[in-house]
Amino acid sequence: MAIREVLKMGDPRLLEKARPVERFDTPGLHALIADLQDTMKALDGAGIAAPQVGVGLRVAIFGVERNPRYPDAEPVPFTVLVNPALAPLDNELEEGWEGCLSVPGMRGLVPRYRRLRYQGYNQFGKAIDRTVGGFHARVVQHECDHLDGVLYPMRIRDLRNFGFNEVLFPGQDLIDD
Repeated sequence: MAIREVLKMGDPRLLEKARPVERFDTPGLHALIADLQDTMKALDGAGIAAPQVGVGLRVAIFGVERNPRYPDAEPVPFTVLVNPALAPLDNELEEGWEGCLSVPGMRGLVPRYRRLRYQGYNQFGKAIDRTVGGFHARVVQHECDHLDGVLYPMRIRDLRNFGFNEVLFPGQDLIDD
């Protein structure tokens, strides 16, 4: 469909809470998802949420195959997640480096729940209910934060662990999530 412009940190629209999708399997929802896919693919992202392209709906997509830029990450199946609900399975947090298409060229060490259950729907209204851990859990939390107006730098505990990719990781070819 189309590659959309991704809003950058500082745009107030990224801080708004997105509205639930009320109707599934519509031409408009399918077009939005196709645009999100095209945009994510063009920018080599691991995920993207509708608010990042200026659409205030609770829609996120994500997915990662084996990728040399994520050498320690397990594959995450491509998922369209609409109106998600997340529930941590315990209080165990794990810090990990994150990037974001809305915060290009930077990384930060972000605490996230190690394991969680997420529920929601795909674009056709079919229920999704998964229990995940590791990188998959991190990606879901990152994308769902966008739906609540939260960018990953807001979660960083120590700003000494936030900076530009080429300074933090010299010689590494990193992509933004």
